[in-house]
Amino acid sequence: MSLADASTFTRRLDDLGVAVATGPPEECATMVEAAAGEPVVGVPLGRSGPEGLADSPATLPDRVETEPTTADLRAAHTGVTAASLGVAEYGSVALEADPAGTEPVSLFIDRHVVVLREADIVPDMPDAFDWLGPRARDESVDVVFATGPSATADMGGLVHGAHGPKEVHVVLLRDDDAADGPNDTPDAEAER
Repeated sequence: MSLADASTFTRRLDDLGVAVATGPPEECATMVEAAAGEPVVGVPLGRSGPEGLADSPATLPDRVETEPTTADLRAAHTGVTAASLGVAEYGSVALEADPAGTEPVSLFIDRHVVVLREADIVPDMPDAFDWLGPRARDESVDVVFATGPSATADMGGLVHGAHGPKEVHVVLLRDDDAADGPNDTPDAEAER
């Protein structure tokens, strides 16, 4: 991932009306707290998304129900999951269908809060499929590429939230190296 990929990704998300909060992994819970409505369900970060989050200091706020029942999921306003990959060119995130429940927690709610590491952003779909190909073949991984809020015009005017979340927020976790790098100045932070 390059800074150009992260910049392109956040620009595309802005074009899609997706709010983005960027910070170090240690601030993940605070950023999720600010983005999440009530009630909120989620998948523990170490059980969804990239393996790198399992050893990360990134956590979820205590109020996130991480063992939701079907009733919790139905009542939830917000779902919080990690994404395995971000595609800069489209502002898309890759969400794996896994035993932890990432797919339903990301789709059956009004607001989806996605946690993604900057290191997991690739420039375009060919790079995304290079990542996905071996996983799909060798591990039988199923992935949904989600791009912004759900929208459809199947029955007339554009409707948001018919087939997924009405709102999407992305919590983008900076790489540790980027937090200490020469571009981490107040002006550089404002540009992100």
